[in-house]
Amino acid sequence: MPTPEPSATAERHPQTFEPWLLAVLILTSVAGAVIGLQIITTLGVTPNTSIIGVLLAILISRIPLAAFLRFRSVHRQNLVQTSISTATFAAANSLLLTIGIPAALGRQDLLVPMLIGASMAMVIDLMMLYWLFDTRIFPASGAWPPGIASAEAIIAGDKGGRRARVLGYGALIGVGGAALGVPMSAFGVAFIGNIWALSMFGAGLLLAGYSGPLFGTVMAESYVPHGMMIGAGLVALVQAIVLVVRHRMRRPAASGSSRGEAAAPPADPAPAGGGAGSADGAAEHGFTRDDSEALRGLGKGAVLYVLAGIVLALAGGLYTGMGPVQLLLWALFAALACIAAEFIVGLSAMHAGWFPAFATALVFLVLGMFFGFPTPAVVLLSGFVAAGSPAFADGGYDFKAGWILRGRGGDPAQELEGRRQQLLAGLVGCAVAIAVVALTHNLYFDNGLFAPSSKVFATTIEAGLDAGAISEIALWAIPGALIQLVAGSRRQMGIMLATGLIVADPIAGWAVLAGLLIRIAVLRIRGPEAESTLAIIGGGVIAGDAIYGFFSSVVKAR
Repeated sequence: MPTPEPSATAERHPQTFEPWLLAVLILTSVAGAVIGLQIITTLGVTPNTSIIGVLLAILISRIPLAAFLRFRSVHRQNLVQTSISTATFAAANSLLLTIGIPAALGRQDLLVPMLIGASMAMVIDLMMLYWLFDTRIFPASGAWPPGIASAEAIIAGDKGGRRARVLGYGALIGVGGAALGVPMSAFGVAFIGNIWALSMFGAGLLLAGYSGPLFGTVMAESYVPHGMMIGAGLVALVQAIVLVVRHRMRRPAASGSSRGEAAAPPADPAPAGGGAGSADGAAEHGFTRDDSEALRGLGKGAVLYVLAGIVLALAGGLYTGMGPVQLLLWALFAALACIAAEFIVGLSAMHAGWFPAFATALVFLVLGMFFGFPTPAVVLLSGFVAAGSPAFADGGYDFKAGWILRGRGGDPAQELEGRRQQLLAGLVGCAVAIAVVALTHNLYFDNGLFAPSSKVFATTIEAGLDAGAISEIALWAIPGALIQLVAGSRRQMGIMLATGLIVADPIAGWAVLAGLLIRIAVLRIRGPEAESTLAIIGGGVIAGDAIYGFFSSVVKAR
């Protein structure tokens, strides 16, 4: 059985609302939100600030004052990285990007309703991740690669020793490769995630990247990837529900609660020695949330999304251009779109560390136009769908880091309490992000600074419905659905192929395949016990890539 990580079960988990801790969470969240807004409006990307949060927490813990010594707790450091990463993605991807859609269209009357709707979607998605994490649908033993990188960085700062050296070597590789222009996160992910899923991800990256020479058409300029994604995503959603319902029906009547009964499926062959990527802890202790909780989480999320959709429709004045029946249908479609988007994005994030939130939301925008919703309804729909899934994916990374630090579910009570505190830290980050965006968005929009995705959404809405786009999406949804159906829910090959087609980065594709070949070769030579070391190296590579990307983005944005 794996050795528990630092302070896995020996102490009461720190509380998010401890005065000193809360003050640090708010300050770092403000910094993360401002950094996210600056970089997404100048470079069009959002930096991964989780590792920066870890480094800040470690630095704070080294301040020689009694008040800061408590930050030597790995759990407090994890709460800091949770809040700053949530604030960064929330401010940039969930809020400024979405309210930029009506602003780019000149619909200032929809800006405040969009901020309200995006805020609701963001919080609901984070809550749904909390309800669904470490279930059969989204097991904690899944890869969630950036979460492993954050956990390994915290452990290295706490323990030092060989583990820290291995992580450091990986970080140096990540920084060096990133400086040469190689997407090293793709290389690092290959050491951690499911080999089948990542093989399809790499294949998609290469196919789309070389689609011009191979097929005579640039796939990134078509709706082929989007069709594949929507087909695979809908099948994945059905597979998840069937998986939970089937296990509930098979459960013996005398078994009482199913918590802890079933072992989580490993993300790949279980590493010996309990490395960060190990699924041994889940296999030993089972899920911390049972099937009935997963179904309740889905149900609560669906109800909340319908209610939020109705609130958004009323706030946006959609009732003036839509009858009661059409208004209700819009709210139901918006709720279904949000849940489908979070599954698509969440599964991609779990297996590969990428989340195609923009492309997924664009599909539902086109479908909204196809169903004949008026322009204001389509504007609000696109932002509503786009706002939630980044919070879901980023929350998965944070919960994965916490799961490792707390001993991989070895103490279910400690794990659930720690996860609850992480949720609260994430909500602090969301609240800070809402405040920062509400106060500063005009500074960006008045100077013509928008997230590039906001302009793409606005341009698509202005162009109107393209019948060819709908036909292309419908046609390519079929192979996406078939691949996902045949490969099954554990491999998620349809989702991962579509994700690769959307990202369309051939260099990243070669990086993934190179990493997989190295991983397979090392495992054949050294055996399964090498999996733990590979996972630590992969986490270091991802951390190094994130550090280089963050600081280079800050320099370029100045």
